[in-house]
Amino acid sequence: MTTQLTAAESVLFARAARRIIPVMIVLYTISFLDRVNVGFAALTMNADLGFGPEIFGWGVGIFFIGYFIFEVPSNVVIEKLGARIWICRIMITWGLISGAMAFVSTPMSFYVLRFLLGAAEAGFAPGMILYLTYWFPADQRARLYGTYFIAIPLASVIGAPLSSWLLGFDGHLGLQGWQWMFIIEAVPALVMGVAVLWLLPDNPLKAKWLSTDEKATIADCLARDRAATSVDAQHTLWPALKDSRVLLMCLIYFAIVIGLYGISFWLPQMIKAKGFSNIETGWIVAAVYVVAAVAMPLWGRSSDRARERIWHTALPCLLAALGFAGAAYFDATPIIIISLGLAAIGTYVSIVPFWAIPPVFLTGTAAAGGIALINSTGNLGGFVGPYLVGWVKEATQSYTSGILALSASLIVAAALTFAMRMLLARRALASGR
Repeated sequence: MTTQLTAAESVLFARAARRIIPVMIVLYTISFLDRVNVGFAALTMNADLGFGPEIFGWGVGIFFIGYFIFEVPSNVVIEKLGARIWICRIMITWGLISGAMAFVSTPMSFYVLRFLLGAAEAGFAPGMILYLTYWFPADQRARLYGTYFIAIPLASVIGAPLSSWLLGFDGHLGLQGWQWMFIIEAVPALVMGVAVLWLLPDNPLKAKWLSTDEKATIADCLARDRAATSVDAQHTLWPALKDSRVLLMCLIYFAIVIGLYGISFWLPQMIKAKGFSNIETGWIVAAVYVVAAVAMPLWGRSSDRARERIWHTALPCLLAALGFAGAAYFDATPIIIISLGLAAIGTYVSIVPFWAIPPVFLTGTAAAGGIALINSTGNLGGFVGPYLVGWVKEATQSYTSGILALSASLIVAAALTFAMRMLLARRALASGR
């Protein structure tokens, strides 16, 4: 069942989107850049510090262990304390730790700081997903997720050439280029962490730019939307964490994220291995993510227009699997780059309709905890994917087997997504919907 909006209500929600979505995009772009810029640092850092592929893979992956441990508690705090203050805390903490990455000197210091960075950032991404449920009805969310999630490829569009340029800062004040990269790219998190206190109201009722009547209109629309939610929806925390739909969503996201971070952390090194310079590598990676940034909101709009999530999630997963397989089996450099580009685009696009599924059967505190559990458990794939590629590279001196494993993971994600369709249909039938 869907919520039908009047023309005036649609205009109001469009205005709200123009006020908060650009801010969210900036915040998430900064977040993702600080998470994955280590992939560019590796182009020179690994040689400077003597880090092999397995050490690097373990170090980038351990971020997600810290993320997993603190994710659900952090997201529940957002529900209780409010988004504004908690997002401020998250951003300032991760900014400080990200800047401290400049002073990594041993594998252990690398592991510790990456773990702490994950712990600091826990709650941010699912908190933003939860935040959108405070503002917009379900039928608008895939489009908005698609717009918001362009921050993920946008971080690489901006970060790839910027990071590769900063790598050339060797020798300034006695620091290497990769150290300057970490320090400079940490600054936006600190600045925006403070600015968010003014830029993001906790919810529509606290938005000074909305009139009393406009606040009432949004509240009424959201109440109608909740009433249209499945009668089998979860509203409280602990039952939601045990719900079979939540657990299956965890598995789907785990399989998607294996591919997402397998490509995000290793793409710069895979491209450079084809004989490109650091600057050329940066621009090639940026070009891939420009396409992804365009595709994500378009795919979200398609999902909203069709009011369909399952096929819109599964098909990009299969495209990504095909791209990974092409990168593994072809020898020509242009075809390999195109294949890796398809893999990145398909993986990134799949998360847009994916995140429109949980709010269908989760509301209130259950949404806070359930979305956090899906995100944190799924993000353990961020440990598996990068470490797997690094381990295989060190053992075989080739990326081929690791890339094929990423392909298999995306096929599993597509199959589990179709299983989710059957589970949702069965639960709807059991509840009489």
